[in-house]
Formats: sequence, C-alpha cells, structure tokens
Amino acid sequence: MILEMKVPSPGESITEVEIATWLVKDGDYVEKDQTIAEVDSDKATLDLPAEQSGVIALKASEGDTVQVGQVVCLIDTDALKPEGAKSETPDSQKENPKETPKPVQETPKPAPATYAAGTPSPAAKKILEEKNIPTSAIQGTGKDGRITKEDAVKAVPSMGTPSGNGTRSSETKKMSALRRKLAERLVSVKNETAMLTTFNEVDMSEIFRIRNEFKDEFKNKHDIGLGFMSFFTLAVVRALKLFPDVNSMIDGDYKISYDFQDISIAVSGPKGLMVPVLRNAETMTFRSIEQNIKDLAIKVRDGKITLDEMTGGTFTITNGGVFGSMMSTPILNPPQSAILGMHNIVERPIVKNKQIVIAPMMYLALSYDHRVIDGRESVGFLVAVKEAVENPAELLMNNDIRRALEL
Repeated sequence: MILEMKVPSPGESITEVEIATWLVKDGDYVEKDQTIAEVDSDKATLDLPAEQSGVIALKASEGDTVQVGQVVCLIDTDALKPEGAKSETPDSQKENPKETPKPVQETPKPAPATYAAGTPSPAAKKILEEKNIPTSAIQGTGKDGRITKEDAVKAVPSMGTPSGNGTRSSETKKMSALRRKLAERLVSVKNETAMLTTFNEVDMSEIFRIRNEFKDEFKNKHDIGLGFMSFFTLAVVRALKLFPDVNSMIDGDYKISYDFQDISIAVSGPKGLMVPVLRNAETMTFRSIEQNIKDLAIKVRDGKITLDEMTGGTFTITNGGVFGSMMSTPILNPPQSAILGMHNIVERPIVKNKQIVIAPMMYLALSYDHRVIDGRESVGFLVAVKEAVENPAELLMNNDIRRALEL
C-alpha cells in the first residue's frame, strides 16, 4: 500500500510550513515514528515522523514552502526492510514483483520555448527591477542563456571596482520561515503601534550582596543557580500589579487586561530568538523561576520547545546584557503592549548619600505601546521595577531572605 504523508497542522492559525531539512533520502527504508524531516513554521522548528515503515519517495525539496495538509512524501508500506546496503533489493522483493514499488508515472512536460540570450523570465525581470540591476549585467543560466528567477535572486548590485587583493565573495541564502516571519512581525510592530521607550538605571549592589551570600547554599539545596532573572521577573510581577495597564493589550477597538502575569522570557537559540512563557509567574518562587527558565532554555537549545510553551504571554523580558549590550530600545512582542530590556552591568561612579562611590549599575529600557499605556504608567512601572531591584529583601522577599530562597 502506498501511504501519502501529509503535513500535519503544527498549531492554530498556521497554514504553511517550510521543509527545512530532509533527514532521509529518496528510496530509503524508514521505520515508523522515525524522524524523517525538520519543518519550519513561523513560530518553531518541528520534527516530522514517519507514519508507517516502508520505502520513502520524497515529493518536496528542502526549502519548499508547503501547505498544511499537502502530501510531501509517499511510503510504500508493502516494501520489505532490506538487509545490508540500502541500495540492494531484498530477494523476496525480486521474487515477488507485487512488492516492488511501482515507478511514478509523470506527465511529460511540453518543450520549453526558445528565448534570446539575456532575456529574463517575468519573475526575474520583476526582481531585477526591484534591485535596480540591468539585465545586461546578468549572465543567464537558463536554456539558451535565459535569466532565471534564481539568477535574479542571486544577483547583487555592483560594489565598485575592487582594489588590492582582498577577498570579495558573497553568499545568497534563503532565510528560514522562522526568520522571515520574525522580520515580518518586527516591521509590522514598527508600523502598527505607537511604540516609545523610556529608560532608567538600577544599582545592582543589593542583588550582588544577596547572591554572593546565598548562591552556594542555594545551588547545593536546589541544584540550580541563583541568577538575576528571578529577581527581575518578580520585580516585573510586582510592577504589573501596581500598573495593570502595562499588562494589557489591544484587540481591535477593545483593551484586554489580565489578572495574571504570564512572563515571556527571550532566549537565543541556534535557529534564532525564541520567547517561551513562564505561566502564572505571580505564583512562582525564586527557585521555581530559575528552574523553569533553565528547562525552557535547554528545550530551545535542543530544538524541543513546543508551540504551546511559546504561545501567549502578557509581558516580555529580554536580556541583551548577556551579549554585552549597554543600552537598546527593545521591540514589542505582539500583541503584548510592553517589553523590558535588561543590559550589561558596569561598575560606574554614582552619588550615594552625597558621596561618590563605585557601584554595579545596569541600564533598563521599557518599550511600550502608547495607544494603551500612558507616560505616567510607563515611567511609574519602570520606577517600581527599579525600587524592587534595589531593595529586593523588603519588596520581593518580605524581609526574610532565607525563606524566600527556600533555604
């Protein structure tokens, strides 16, 4: 029996995916539930397992964009598993022609028309016009020297006459579906929201003191490090309760406000930026936040994060400081209305009690949608985060550090 394998729906509202990588070759024998391909949606990379065992025939190429429900491969479930090399045909199949996969009959294509050398296809012409590249500058690789769409995509404007012996090579590679969707979302945020950013700075001295005093005991007790993210997550939860408009978002002509805090944490992975969610962060402790962030980061790194774990979120925290960023204006994570940007920690001279002292300082940035959040709320929210970070024992730990850290 020939089984048609169709693209399953990876999640609500997703209608197409891209074949990122085939993990098998045409004609290979595959086992049931074996991962045969990786597919990119606009939210994550997912594994495609074989539905039955048999010999596979691929019907889509790497890089192809396919619709949900489209057939991407055929599996001949009657074919016997070969012994030895995959290219060899088992004796049982040679004796029984019924078990040999029938070749797919393809409808012969009409002979292509002949074109003058240097003539672009309609798609190639449009691309070259957008790039402002004359057709005379392109060497066509199509039949009779015709300029194909691929020629136009790979074409780059002249960079001038080279001087010296430096290397001037370039590479054109199609972006993944995830990266293309991210680009689309970032542009739409800039165009469709009234985004502003407000800044402040925080003195990290108290967090440093608490971590230095308790991090070893915390690590021994919970087998997890005591980082900065748990402090900032709880500081954000507190601030969202004080300024609920920051925990709201627009839906058409309506504003939706939430009585819970689902905090999205931006995590850099091998396939780009992922934003898994800490559900009901208002119920979490320092230990549970650190553990959940670690677990989610590992899933992102290993490509095992699920759509459900990245869906939703009422507010986002991103930490550019781990890459050395001093200050930035983070872009909103739609449909959320605000995002907090953390940055690197630098020892700088500041004034405390009319004395100049050296302290570990961090710049914070809050980008927000001014359609939902006014200046008073945005500035007040960031000040509330600053207060909690600079006085965590009182505002985040109820003056009982050991109990808050579950020591």
